[in-house]
Amino acid sequence: MIDITQMRKEYMDKGLDKDDLDDNPLKQFELWFNQAINAQLREPNAMVLATTGKNMMPSVRTVLLKIFDEKGFVFFSNYKSKKAKDIEENPKVAVLFPWLDLDRQVKIEGTIQKISTKESLKYFLSRPKGSQLGAWVSHQSEIVTSRSLLEAKFDEIKNKFIKGEIPFPDFWGGYTIKPEVIEFWQAGTNRLHDRFVYTLQEDSSWKIERLAP
Repeated sequence: MIDITQMRKEYMDKGLDKDDLDDNPLKQFELWFNQAINAQLREPNAMVLATTGKNMMPSVRTVLLKIFDEKGFVFFSNYKSKKAKDIEENPKVAVLFPWLDLDRQVKIEGTIQKISTKESLKYFLSRPKGSQLGAWVSHQSEIVTSRSLLEAKFDEIKNKFIKGEIPFPDFWGGYTIKPEVIEFWQAGTNRLHDRFVYTLQEDSSWKIERLAP
């Protein structure tokens, strides 16, 4: 047994007050996101995505946020993957941005849906050629017996599309998460963390409340 009960970090008392927050959680997220970039965090756009299908077994993985605006938070994936199946069965999801070096977390809960084919195509065409080929090669979440088979498939697809543009795969594209709850968490001394949650109201305004740590 490995005993890690004494492993702990003492957080600096940076503090977070309601007056520090923007009334719009999307603008508050943009502020914190830019601060994460300026702090040179590794992959500040990495977010842990949680889904639950009809079997009620939660599943998590890390995906990369690629777009965020007033409409929601967008990432891209294979539409035949495990996560895609969960999303088809239950469009309620949650994501977490663990900005540990800033002693911060942002949690988002909401409803997810596919973005338009036009929007997915625009992003696909902006990707490096290798990433475009990778979308064709990987049957995401399916069992594969060896890496050599993946590499052989990659070479096959590369040779197939060696001339001209790589076509857009109809089984791949973006999802947007429309937030209903957004929580901002700032670590505090003595584990008295500051937590503020924005909850979307029926009139499309946001209610802000402080939560106990």
